[in-house]
Amino acid sequence: MLKNEERSRATVLIAEDDEEDLLLTQEALEECQIITNLDSVKDGEELMDYLHHRGKYKRTHPPKPALILLDLRMPRKDGLEALGEIRSDPKLRAIPVVVLTTSRAEEDIQKSYALGANTYITKPDEFETLVDVLKTLEKYWFQIALLPGVEGAEERPLTS
Repeated sequence: MLKNEERSRATVLIAEDDEEDLLLTQEALEECQIITNLDSVKDGEELMDYLHHRGKYKRTHPPKPALILLDLRMPRKDGLEALGEIRSDPKLRAIPVVVLTTSRAEEDIQKSYALGANTYITKPDEFETLVDVLKTLEKYWFQIALLPGVEGAEERPLTS
C-alpha cells in the first residue's frame, strides 16, 4: 500500500493514440480522485522514448511510471510490440502494464499475457463503468500491491 505522499508522486503513463479515449481515461482517473501524476504518449515509439529518455524526453527525464495503461492499436509501434520491448528490458520489466484496449480478440488477449501483461481489460462503453474499473485498478496497484522501488514497502504490515 502506498502512503498518500508516495501516491502523489507516482506516475501513471497512458499509452493511447485516440484523443477521445485518452480524454475519457484522464477524466475517469480524475473522477476516481486517484492521487497520481498522469502522463500520456500517442504510440509505442513515443512510449519507448519516454521510458528510455530518448527523443523529446532526452532533456526532461520523465519519472519512471508506477503503472502503464497500454492500448494495443497504435500507429508506428503497436502496444504488443512495445510490451515485448518493455518485458525484454531488465530496467523496465518490473513496471506493471495493464492493457486497456477495445479489442476483445482472443489472440490479442493470449499475446498480451504471453508477452507479460499484468492485466488485460477491455475498455468499457459507459463512462461510469470506466470510473469503476479505474477505481479498482487504483485500489489494487496503489493500495494493495507492493510495487518495486517504493520506499517503505518492507515496513508495511502483512495484515491490516
